[in-house]
Amino acid sequence: MNQTHEHWVYYSHGIADTEVLASALAEQANAGMVIALDGDLGAGKTAFSQKFAWHLGVRDVVNSPTFTLIKEYEGRLPLYHMDVYRISLEEAEELGLDEYFYGAGVSLVEWSSIIPELLPQEHLHVQIETTGPEDRTITLDGYGETYAAICRQFRQNGVKR
Repeated sequence: MNQTHEHWVYYSHGIADTEVLASALAEQANAGMVIALDGDLGAGKTAFSQKFAWHLGVRDVVNSPTFTLIKEYEGRLPLYHMDVYRISLEEAEELGLDEYFYGAGVSLVEWSSIIPELLPQEHLHVQIETTGPEDRTITLDGYGETYAAICRQFRQNGVKR
């Protein structure tokens, strides 16, 4: 299937820069949004998730759901924070992720590269790469028109502090 795809790269020089991007994405959030999040251990996936959640209006402490797999938070929209690092594709299939992906909230999936077959065809992939002690290269790939439009908007207008 020929699907719209857009690519955009953001350079972060610290957590404040990463927060600017997380805030801009939270402003774009709507029901059914799926953000697939990848990066090496310590790259900042959970820090990104925390800043995204804060700007989505979540006031609970957001931490890595590594041992509970899925944590739900209330904000402007429900946030479904998932970490699939410790499970197999077969185990993930049994979680009923579609109920979250197509639900009333935003799904944020850490280590999404483990379950590419289970992600909706249309989603935003965020790859965080460590390039220095505080520096990160954050690559956004928007699959499907909704997510491609986000990448185009950021490429044309940047993200604002």
